[in-house]
Amino acid sequence: MLRTNLSTRPFYNERAIHVVLALLGIIVLAIGVWEAGRIITLSRFKTELNAAIERDRDETNRRTRDAADIRRGMNQKELATVAAAAREANDLIEQRTFSWTQLFNQLEATLPEDVMLTAVRPEFKDNATHVNMDIQGRRTEDIDRFFERLEATGSFHDVEWSAETVTEEGLHHMTMTAVYAPPGEGVRRTSTIAPTRGAR
Repeated sequence: MLRTNLSTRPFYNERAIHVVLALLGIIVLAIGVWEAGRIITLSRFKTELNAAIERDRDETNRRTRDAADIRRGMNQKELATVAAAAREANDLIEQRTFSWTQLFNQLEATLPEDVMLTAVRPEFKDNATHVNMDIQGRRTEDIDRFFERLEATGSFHDVEWSAETVTEEGLHHMTMTAVYAPPGEGVRRTSTIAPTRGAR
């Protein structure tokens, strides 16, 4: 008869191993559930974002079509008439704010004795005031001195000369056009153009 000494067999704590494995399983399961929840949340957010993008795209296309329909339905002649009326209204506003006194004071201070103005016509365009002046002088040197004095004021820029003639009395007559921008009005100053005249 065989006899076995059971005290020589190794002893294992199987319950502790089972507990550890169960805890690991629970942790893995919890992580899996959390990851699945994150995936579902992100998927739902992506779906909502795509839907919002599609709505915005549809709204943009609709507004583009509406704008095109409005432009096609506009009467171009009426638009031109309205634009012309707006320009005329702006010109009237600028004329009301235009200081004739300041202009004539500067002209009087710079006008030589042998030069006289026969006409002064301001014109408002391109956000600037253009002054057209008809000038007569005994000599072209006197008119040149008038130009130099105007330029020295810093209020007259882009001066151009045209229509130079000599009257029967021997007076030199010409038209001068200049951009009038008195200091403090904030009008953009352009480069000064030297006076160009025909042969004297």
